[in-house]
Amino acid sequence: MEYKDYYAMLGLESTATPDEIKRAYRKLARKYHPDVSKDPDGEARFKEIAEAYAVLKDEEKKAAYDDIGTRYRQGKDREFTPPPGWDSGFEFSGADSADDYGAEHSDFFEAIFGARPRASRATHGSTHVIGGDHHAKVQIDLRDAYRGGLRTISLRAPQMDASGHVRMQERQLEVNIPKGIRAGQHLRLAGQGGPGLGGAPAGDLYLEIEFAPHPLFRVDGRDVYADLPVAPWEAALGANVQIPTPDGSVQLSVPPGSSSGRKLRLKGKGIPGNPPGDLYAVLFIALPPADTDQAKAAYRDMAKTFGGFAPRKSLEA
Repeated sequence: MEYKDYYAMLGLESTATPDEIKRAYRKLARKYHPDVSKDPDGEARFKEIAEAYAVLKDEEKKAAYDDIGTRYRQGKDREFTPPPGWDSGFEFSGADSADDYGAEHSDFFEAIFGARPRASRATHGSTHVIGGDHHAKVQIDLRDAYRGGLRTISLRAPQMDASGHVRMQERQLEVNIPKGIRAGQHLRLAGQGGPGLGGAPAGDLYLEIEFAPHPLFRVDGRDVYADLPVAPWEAALGANVQIPTPDGSVQLSVPPGSSSGRKLRLKGKGIPGNPPGDLYAVLFIALPPADTDQAKAAYRDMAKTFGGFAPRKSLEA
């Protein structure tokens, strides 16, 4: 993913004031507007400028963007691979302004601000306004999807302090994770969004669920995948082996004559649901090291025994 230096796009330093940001945007927007610019890259440049301004003019978005910039090193060529969950825990509110609504944004923008929350909802009278809904991505352990339970979630949200500056502040919430939840689903926490005005109720908080990276398991919908190492003789002769799952270890029968890449299905051992997902053990052959004279001799005997075996026959033209 390409890191977007929104300040550089507008020719500014990160210390630029709101007025300087506005002036820089207006100057560049006039220069690269598609109706005016003769530059072949003018339209693309105009979109970049508009995206940069959409972030830097908004105190909430700007505070979140600045927070990301201080926590992750920017590559010289602006190419970087964000670590898993890099955008998890950011809480956003508000609505897009009219000049930004419906605009096409970069992957970088969508990764941070992808959830487009709706504006606060006015009721009777201009001073009685229901609080705006908030949105955030949160990471949970895969085991939580199997068992559910109460978990503590930490969120960072841009908030205005007593001096009128917007800064990132953290809060923690107790959240009930339902058994069987999948990545991409949303949890609604009623009344945990923005405060209402004039005695109106607060908005809601929507949490988009994603799973924290796991060293053993990969998830696809409700199905779970795990790589299972087996010895050559277990693959050739068959064996009963123990395999971990997010909900405890189970016994698995490896059929004789199995090869690397074979998928063995454990029905119903994926993420719970109606129906539940499956767990797939993906076999790969783990070779014992030839690090002793006895082990080397065993490999030489194997070479003699299987002298006619041609592992690369499929590569022949």
